[in-house]
Amino acid sequence: MSSDKKTPPDRTIRQGFENDCVLVLLSKLLPRKGLPKAVKASKKYRQIATSIAEIGLVEPPVIARDPENPAQFFILDGHLRIEVLKELGNLDVECLISTDDEAVTYNKHISRLASVQEHAMIVSALKHGVPEERIAKVFTVNIATIKRRARLLKGVCVEATELLKDKNCPMAVFETLKKMQPFRQIEAAELMINANNYSTGYAKAILVGTPRTQLADPNRPKNIRGITAEAIARMEKELSRLQQAMSSIQDSYGKDHLELTVVRGYLKRILGNARVISYLATNSPEYLPEFQSIIDITTTAVAAEKNTFSTV
Repeated sequence: MSSDKKTPPDRTIRQGFENDCVLVLLSKLLPRKGLPKAVKASKKYRQIATSIAEIGLVEPPVIARDPENPAQFFILDGHLRIEVLKELGNLDVECLISTDDEAVTYNKHISRLASVQEHAMIVSALKHGVPEERIAKVFTVNIATIKRRARLLKGVCVEATELLKDKNCPMAVFETLKKMQPFRQIEAAELMINANNYSTGYAKAILVGTPRTQLADPNRPKNIRGITAEAIARMEKELSRLQQAMSSIQDSYGKDHLELTVVRGYLKRILGNARVISYLATNSPEYLPEFQSIIDITTTAVAAEKNTFSTV
């Protein structure tokens, strides 16, 4: 009787990129996708073109060798940068060569520059003597916008800044936070993180629900177009209750998630037994679909959603 031996998984760590950047002729780079005809009229293309013209290429394009023709390369990331270089008359470009021929990582799973990070870059450039006019030209915005971004965090407490430093918040969110006292700014930042909502509208809703005693200027009444003072008072109470509920959920989330995972694993194991299923179907048929729904739950968020719908 022969026994099948399973091949052990390959646990070798592979290098993702070649050791050195390589100077490659632009004519040897093959695009993996076609660029829209109107791309050169887009704001993004103009920003890239201005940046390259002013300070050069900051981030090298990522390419992969063509397995059928090692002298040619596929572009994984940097189609617009390469198009700009061609338009500027460049013949070659220094590239980073990936050992894996896939473009999903570069085109989908990327980290956008957060507002706080952008603010730090602008402040650092100004401290090193870079003129506001040049920074504005690189970002393709006016000087007033650069000044606005440079004072982005003036009036925002350190704790709230730390919470939102890597979040993609619009500038208007920080301007809304400045209208609150520091401890309320921290609460607002935590609310946005818990809700995973960093929109200006959500920040303004938190401001509307903030008691006057927690505003940066408590003596200034909250005059919001289209909302009466009574409606604002009701929103303040609702937001306060919402905060308490979210804090309560946070305290028990880890324990609930662990219990659900254990229960789900146990039910999945016993329902794999045909005799158990037969017994339940005969004696307690109402339990079987409920147990199956628990097994089908993948996260506590889904469980909460199902419970919400079941109570409506």
